[in-house]
Amino acid sequence: MTGATLIDKIWRGHVVIGEEGEPDLLYIDLHLIHEASSPQAFDGLRVAGRVVRRPDLTLAMEDHNVPTNTLELTEPSGREMVESLRRNCELHGIELFRLGDRRQGIVHVVAPEQGFVLPGMTVICGDSHTSTHGAFGALAFGVGTSDVEHVLATQTLPLPKPRSMRVEFMGDLPQGVTSKDLILALIAKIGANGANSHIIEYCGTAISRLSMEARMTMCNMTIEAGARAGLIAPDDTTFEYLSRTPHAPRGRAWERAVTAWRKLPSDRDDALFDNAVTFDASSLSPFVTWGTNPGQAAPIDGFVPDPSLFSDQREKSAAARSLEYMALEPGRPIASIEIDTVFIGSCTNGRIEDLRAAAEILKGRKVAESVTMIVVPGSMEVRRQAENENLHEVFLAAGAQWRLSGCSMCLGMNPDRLQGRKRCVSTSNRNYEARQGPQVMTHLASPAVAAASAITGCITAPATIAM
Repeated sequence: MTGATLIDKIWRGHVVIGEEGEPDLLYIDLHLIHEASSPQAFDGLRVAGRVVRRPDLTLAMEDHNVPTNTLELTEPSGREMVESLRRNCELHGIELFRLGDRRQGIVHVVAPEQGFVLPGMTVICGDSHTSTHGAFGALAFGVGTSDVEHVLATQTLPLPKPRSMRVEFMGDLPQGVTSKDLILALIAKIGANGANSHIIEYCGTAISRLSMEARMTMCNMTIEAGARAGLIAPDDTTFEYLSRTPHAPRGRAWERAVTAWRKLPSDRDDALFDNAVTFDASSLSPFVTWGTNPGQAAPIDGFVPDPSLFSDQREKSAAARSLEYMALEPGRPIASIEIDTVFIGSCTNGRIEDLRAAAEILKGRKVAESVTMIVVPGSMEVRRQAENENLHEVFLAAGAQWRLSGCSMCLGMNPDRLQGRKRCVSTSNRNYEARQGPQVMTHLASPAVAAASAITGCITAPATIAM
């Protein structure tokens, strides 16, 4: 009998009903909800006369529509969504971290930092970037509204088991290269659909040396490669992080949990994956997107590609369309592209480690006069920690705006969306047309690259600033 992967072990442990030729019915350990994707699901419950089966395993957050410069809900559409979530949570007895709560923030930042996500769990949310939680060795899926309703009503979800892919990053990360660069490089290599219908397990020396914050960035953007989920086996780094969280087990329960978690990693000798990719992490430099999907990325010291040189016709057409939208010409150095906006935040790069990296670049320097920069912590806990470390003073002294917590400029669902033909370096996860506002051109990058770019007014390598 062959060994089992981490994916196999979690999946098998959660199958309620499994019949040949049918999707497995999986038990869901944690259901995360927010105001943007839950209203229709609750409406469906009401029409069917159902209630939430396990409100104690459901956690709600206000994040997508909330403003980050005030505690007042300033837009009617956003206010309606948030108020609907509040009514539904009160009706069904679901814990909700409201705007103004000291625990409020982006759902994929708050759940891990509070210790709600643990190794071996199944986690779902009506948000594609639920894959973030795979950093803890949890099987975490983004789902649609009908699935949200199904889990609210039954605490289960029917799912066909996806194929598995092992992605191994060997070697040490060069100075200035981050997990954001790792994942952008991977997606650029395999394509925005390169992991379609797969669950990715990340492994290798470069991955094992990443912090939990960096691992969350990796897993967060797994979905941008077309994967269903991404995860990393739990290890001592995971356990150290969780031991400091409010909701992690304590005492003997903690000891028993860690003993069980140590059995989760894939059986190294004979675990079988459907596909495998190996990457030399030591050869990488910072990556930045030039197009309108995360796979259209290049090293920061590289050039905008020529679509005519693409061999695949679909890729050629997509590249040409992207360059037209992004107002870029082939052959232009990436590091010469002028920008006018920088956003640091989101569930990808809005954690304390990300803010520290940006502050390190900005310290003693000024944001270019032509650039508007906003820094949005991923949670109010991150904001407090940053202020305890005086990071906010660095941002403010540099000329950046220091905000409250929320999804902010990652997407155009709140007052932080951009207006007009703006070009933004963003630490978020998606760069499709109009993601940050109509006509907005988005370049995805790491916090360090974003901070360096804010100083110069064009896309800039952090090493250039540090010299």
